[in-house]
Amino acid sequence: MKLPRSVAGWTIAVFGVLALLMGALGLLWPEAMLRLLGLDVPATRAVGDHTGTFLLASSMASFNMGVYYLLATVTEWRAFYRFTVVFRLVTFTVFSIAVLADIAPDRFFGVAAWEGLGALATAVGLRVDSRRGAPTGAGATPERTAATADGTDVAGDVGEGPGAAGAAPADAVR
Repeated sequence: MKLPRSVAGWTIAVFGVLALLMGALGLLWPEAMLRLLGLDVPATRAVGDHTGTFLLASSMASFNMGVYYLLATVTEWRAFYRFTVVFRLVTFTVFSIAVLADIAPDRFFGVAAWEGLGALATAVGLRVDSRRGAPTGAGATPERTAATADGTDVAGDVGEGPGAAGAAPADAVR
Protein backbone atom coordinates (compact mmCIF):
# COMPACT_ATOMS: atom_id res chain seq x y z
CA MET A 1 0.00 0.00 0.00
CA LYS A 2 1.22 3.48 -0.82
CA LEU A 3 1.75 5.95 2.01
CA PRO A 4 -0.49 9.03 2.17
CA ARG A 5 0.78 12.06 0.23
CA SER A 6 -0.91 14.75 2.33
CA VAL A 7 -1.60 15.72 5.93
CA ALA A 8 -5.34 15.09 5.45
CA GLY A 9 -4.49 11.74 3.87
CA TRP A 10 -2.58 10.72 6.99
CA THR A 11 -5.57 11.55 9.21
CA ILE A 12 -7.84 9.44 7.02
CA ALA A 13 -5.30 6.60 6.94
CA VAL A 14 -4.97 6.53 10.74
CA PHE A 15 -8.74 6.43 11.15
CA GLY A 16 -9.00 3.75 8.47
CA VAL A 17 -6.45 1.48 10.13
CA LEU A 18 -8.09 1.89 13.53
CA ALA A 19 -11.59 1.29 12.15
CA LEU A 20 -10.34 -1.84 10.42
CA LEU A 21 -8.61 -3.09 13.58
CA MET A 22 -11.56 -2.33 15.85
CA GLY A 23 -13.88 -4.05 13.39
CA ALA A 24 -11.64 -7.11 13.37
CA LEU A 25 -11.50 -7.08 17.18
CA GLY A 26 -15.28 -6.95 17.40
CA LEU A 27 -15.60 -9.84 14.96
CA LEU A 28 -12.96 -12.02 16.61
CA TRP A 29 -13.39 -11.10 20.29
CA PRO A 30 -16.73 -9.36 20.85
CA GLU A 31 -16.46 -9.39 24.65
CA ALA A 32 -13.27 -7.32 24.48
CA MET A 33 -15.00 -4.76 22.28
CA LEU A 34 -17.92 -4.49 24.69
CA ARG A 35 -15.52 -3.95 27.61
CA LEU A 36 -13.62 -1.27 25.64
CA LEU A 37 -16.91 0.56 25.15
CA GLY A 38 -17.78 0.30 28.82
CA LEU A 39 -20.70 -2.07 28.24
CA ASP A 40 -21.65 -5.01 30.44
CA VAL A 41 -20.60 -8.50 29.48
CA PRO A 42 -22.93 -10.83 31.42
CA ALA A 43 -22.13 -14.54 31.74
CA THR A 44 -25.36 -15.35 29.88
CA ARG A 45 -27.72 -13.31 27.78
CA ALA A 46 -31.48 -13.24 28.13
CA VAL A 47 -33.69 -14.70 25.45
CA GLY A 48 -34.23 -12.06 22.80
CA ASP A 49 -30.99 -10.21 23.62
CA HIS A 50 -29.43 -9.55 20.24
CA THR A 51 -26.35 -7.68 21.50
CA GLY A 52 -24.08 -10.20 19.75
CA THR A 53 -25.90 -9.81 16.46
CA PHE A 54 -25.75 -6.03 16.66
CA LEU A 55 -22.05 -6.14 17.58
CA LEU A 56 -21.39 -8.45 14.62
CA ALA A 57 -23.09 -6.00 12.26
CA SER A 58 -21.35 -2.97 13.78
CA SER A 59 -17.96 -4.66 13.69
CA MET A 60 -18.37 -5.68 10.07
CA ALA A 61 -19.40 -2.12 9.21
CA SER A 62 -16.33 -0.77 11.03
CA PHE A 63 -14.07 -3.23 9.21
CA ASN A 64 -15.54 -2.24 5.84
CA MET A 65 -15.32 1.45 6.68
CA GLY A 66 -11.63 0.99 7.46
CA VAL A 67 -11.13 -0.48 4.00
CA TYR A 68 -13.02 2.44 2.40
CA TYR A 69 -10.92 5.00 4.26
CA LEU A 70 -7.70 3.27 3.23
CA LEU A 71 -8.85 3.16 -0.39
CA ALA A 72 -9.61 6.90 -0.21
CA THR A 73 -6.10 7.45 1.14
CA VAL A 74 -4.42 5.49 -1.64
CA THR A 75 -6.34 7.42 -4.29
CA GLU A 76 -6.03 10.77 -2.42
CA TRP A 77 -9.81 11.22 -2.78
CA ARG A 78 -10.11 14.74 -1.35
CA ALA A 79 -13.90 14.97 -1.79
CA PHE A 80 -14.23 11.93 0.47
CA TYR A 81 -11.95 13.60 3.05
CA ARG A 82 -14.24 16.66 3.14
CA PHE A 83 -17.34 14.46 3.33
CA THR A 84 -15.94 12.63 6.37
CA VAL A 85 -15.35 15.88 8.26
CA VAL A 86 -19.04 16.75 8.13
CA PHE A 87 -20.35 13.31 8.99
CA ARG A 88 -17.81 12.61 11.71
CA LEU A 89 -18.96 15.84 13.37
CA VAL A 90 -22.55 14.59 13.08
CA THR A 91 -21.42 11.30 14.66
CA PHE A 92 -19.70 13.21 17.47
CA THR A 93 -22.93 15.10 18.15
CA VAL A 94 -25.18 12.02 18.14
CA PHE A 95 -22.82 9.98 20.34
CA SER A 96 -22.36 12.87 22.78
CA ILE A 97 -26.12 13.30 23.07
CA ALA A 98 -26.45 9.54 23.71
CA VAL A 99 -24.05 9.82 26.65
CA LEU A 100 -25.66 13.00 28.02
CA ALA A 101 -29.14 11.43 27.76
CA ASP A 102 -27.96 8.30 29.61
CA ILE A 103 -28.59 6.13 26.56
CA ALA A 104 -24.92 5.15 26.48
CA PRO A 105 -22.41 4.79 29.33
CA ASP A 106 -20.05 7.69 30.11
CA ARG A 107 -17.12 5.73 28.70
CA PHE A 108 -18.81 5.85 25.29
CA PHE A 109 -17.96 9.55 25.15
CA GLY A 110 -14.45 8.39 24.18
CA VAL A 111 -15.92 7.20 20.88
CA ALA A 112 -17.61 10.58 20.40
CA ALA A 113 -14.39 12.42 21.21
CA TRP A 114 -12.44 10.24 18.77
CA GLU A 115 -14.90 11.11 16.00
CA GLY A 116 -14.87 14.84 16.80
CA LEU A 117 -11.10 15.11 17.13
CA GLY A 118 -10.63 13.04 13.97
CA ALA A 119 -12.96 15.35 12.05
CA LEU A 120 -11.09 18.41 13.29
CA ALA A 121 -7.71 16.85 12.47
CA THR A 122 -8.84 16.10 8.92
CA ALA A 123 -10.28 19.62 8.53
CA VAL A 124 -6.98 21.12 9.69
CA GLY A 125 -5.09 18.74 7.39
CA LEU A 126 -7.21 19.82 4.43
CA ARG A 127 -6.52 23.47 5.25
CA VAL A 128 -2.77 22.89 5.59
CA ASP A 129 -2.70 20.89 2.36
CA SER A 130 -4.59 23.56 0.41
CA ARG A 131 -2.15 26.23 1.59
CA ARG A 132 0.93 24.26 0.60
CA GLY A 133 -0.46 22.83 -2.63
CA ALA A 134 -0.73 19.17 -1.61
CA PRO A 135 -1.57 16.51 -4.20
CA THR A 136 -5.15 16.57 -5.42
CA GLY A 137 -5.64 13.32 -7.27
CA ALA A 138 -4.20 10.13 -8.67
CA GLY A 139 -0.51 10.38 -9.38
CA ALA A 140 -0.20 13.62 -7.37
CA THR A 141 -0.70 15.72 -10.49
CA PRO A 142 -3.34 18.39 -11.10
CA GLU A 143 -6.51 16.70 -12.29
CA ARG A 144 -7.05 18.82 -15.41
CA THR A 145 -3.56 18.31 -16.91
CA ALA A 146 -4.57 15.00 -18.52
CA ALA A 147 -7.59 16.48 -20.34
CA THR A 148 -7.91 17.71 -23.88
CA ALA A 149 -9.22 21.17 -24.72
CA ASP A 150 -12.80 19.87 -24.85
CA GLY A 151 -12.51 18.41 -21.32
CA THR A 152 -12.31 14.74 -22.28
CA ASP A 153 -10.07 12.54 -20.20
CA VAL A 154 -6.96 11.41 -22.04
CA ALA A 155 -5.57 9.15 -19.32
CA GLY A 156 -8.88 7.61 -18.27
CA ASP A 157 -8.12 8.39 -14.63
CA VAL A 158 -10.53 7.01 -12.07
CA GLY A 159 -12.81 9.61 -10.51
CA GLU A 160 -12.70 12.16 -13.31
CA GLY A 161 -16.11 11.39 -14.74
CA PRO A 162 -17.14 10.88 -18.36
CA GLY A 163 -15.37 14.02 -19.59
CA ALA A 164 -18.29 15.82 -21.24
CA ALA A 165 -17.34 18.98 -23.11
CA GLY A 166 -16.23 21.60 -20.61
CA ALA A 167 -16.94 19.37 -17.62
CA ALA A 168 -14.61 19.57 -14.67
CA PRO A 169 -13.64 16.49 -12.65
CA ALA A 170 -16.07 15.74 -9.83
CA ASP A 171 -13.43 16.46 -7.20
CA ALA A 172 -12.72 19.90 -8.66
CA VAL A 173 -15.99 21.28 -7.28
CA ARG A 174 -15.10 22.96 -4.00
